[in-house]
Amino acid sequence: QVQLVESGGGLVQAGGSLRLSCTASGHTFSNYAMGWFRQAPGKEREFVAAISWGGGTTNYAVSVKGRFTISRDNAKNTVYLQMNSLKPEDTAVYYCAAGPLIQTFNYWGQGTQVTVSS
Repeated sequence: QVQLVESGGGLVQAGGSLRLSCTASGHTFSNYAMGWFRQAPGKEREFVAAISWGGGTTNYAVSVKGRFTISRDNAKNTVYLQMNSLKPEDTAVYYCAAGPLIQTFNYWGQGTQVTVSS
């Protein structure tokens, strides 16, 4: 069973930064692609960023490209999402996900709240 635990969310002013972390257990972390998704109140869950198992390939949503950076440390079983120049529209619950391919995710964390005030 794969467990994913997110941390690092919180309240930040517009223009500020946060770094989310997701630590995985229960599987061989380096075998899995990892991703971040988010869900704002009243909206569907949307893709934010993803990274391949080795870290050589990354994908970003257009809305966050140039502001967010996904990275991973396979030795620590952890994936990160560095979020800079945050905007109020980035407010959402952010979820970590794991899967066999960079476009396919089977396992999900419980989420961490990010709130950006204007």
